[in-house]
Amino acid sequence: MRRLLILAAVLSALPCLADGTEENGVLLTLEDAVLTAQRNSVDAAVALNELKAAYWEYRSFKADLLPEVSLEGTLPMYSKQYNAYQTDAGNYTFVRSNYLEATGALVATQKIWATGGTLSLSTSLDYLRQYGDGGEHRFMSIPVGLTLSQTLFGANNVKWKRRIEPVRYREAKANFLTATEEVTMKTVTYYFSLLLAKENLAIAEQNHRNAQKLYDVAKAKREMGSISENDLRQIRLSLLQAESALLDNETQLNNSRFQLASFLDLPDSTDIRTEVPAGALPSHIDYRFALQKAMENYAINLNIRRRKLEADYNVATARGNLRSVAVYASVGYTGQDSRLRSAYSPLKDYQMVEIGMRIPLIDWGKRRGEVKMAESNRETVRNQLRQEQQTFDQQLFVLVEQLNNQAQQLRIAEEADSIAQKRYETNIATFMAGSISTLELNDAQQSKDDARQKRISQLYGYWYDFYRLRSLTLWDFMRDCDINADFEALIKK
Repeated sequence: MRRLLILAAVLSALPCLADGTEENGVLLTLEDAVLTAQRNSVDAAVALNELKAAYWEYRSFKADLLPEVSLEGTLPMYSKQYNAYQTDAGNYTFVRSNYLEATGALVATQKIWATGGTLSLSTSLDYLRQYGDGGEHRFMSIPVGLTLSQTLFGANNVKWKRRIEPVRYREAKANFLTATEEVTMKTVTYYFSLLLAKENLAIAEQNHRNAQKLYDVAKAKREMGSISENDLRQIRLSLLQAESALLDNETQLNNSRFQLASFLDLPDSTDIRTEVPAGALPSHIDYRFALQKAMENYAINLNIRRRKLEADYNVATARGNLRSVAVYASVGYTGQDSRLRSAYSPLKDYQMVEIGMRIPLIDWGKRRGEVKMAESNRETVRNQLRQEQQTFDQQLFVLVEQLNNQAQQLRIAEEADSIAQKRYETNIATFMAGSISTLELNDAQQSKDDARQKRISQLYGYWYDFYRLRSLTLWDFMRDCDINADFEALIKK
């Protein structure tokens, strides 16, 4: 709730920036940027649409397992034409037919989960009206009919779908959570790109001010003969380079600001102000714990399970195609008469049983080859999955180790930045006193700039790796809980 209030406050402030944006801009913390990206970004919209598509696919699968009731019929069908007819003498002639036919049926169909067959219960009524001399009308009723359609020896598609589709939907939900964390990772990248651009501009402004002061001092020293003309030219060159760097960094800042605003779907003119993220991340993360959470939550585990099931399903389908035997049986009651009521009484029972088969006697090993190919593909998939699992475990191990070292690296970078800044300030004063050369001063400036950029880069890596680990494990290491979402509410959006 707190995050939503923060986001609402940020978004509500955006239209009212006419007075304050130009001077101060909009302060957007990293947390605000993440929440805005998860709500407004195109990447978040794509992830949500993929989740909805997976949801409706899963809903269709579940609906396919339930009884289906349908109304079928022809209302009406009229025919007036000549048809070929063979007489008792064996000769053919044409007879005229002129009739109206109407049919209607109510059919309830249910798939049999255990066998993969189909069972249907139906009731129907047919009406036939013949025109011309001696024409009459008739009714035929089937008050109740039960039909079974079943294939033998083949793969039970219903059983396999019941095993595969729930895993596929769970994988889709895990993919959505992972995609959400990847949106966060992109936000971190764009946010720190802007933060670094602002730091670089601040460095460039400081360097330009100092270069201007040094050039003014150098001109005075040159007039007094304290430095050579060559040293003055060198300082003038440094001033020109500082001016060029200032212009470049202003352009880079505008580009980074536009990039972040575009990703967050904010107005392009929004002057976004950033700040260094506060708050410490976990100091140590256990690799085995992270791996356990990844195997419980991450989409790769569900992806592995689904692909294994699909490989087994392909083998079962290939084996079922070695021979094909189908059973069709229909039983019920029927009646017919020229009157509607009499068509339902008296009734007579009817039965129909049909067994069809197709067993290849000579196919030159084609179907056996298809079975062997499916089995070989299954082994290939299993080996690929083992390799992917090993690669994932290794990547996770490296990431955890890197993140555990990141806090120390950040502390070192902060201390180096502080030392380099003080050294540069000291060298400026020393240069003005004439105790060091321009080369030593330039070296101190370069070290200061590098140290400041290294600090921001380390801070960026610190946060990026943390959210990357979240995306791989779907575990919040700050709150010690699973990363989850209200999928029902998301789908209803």
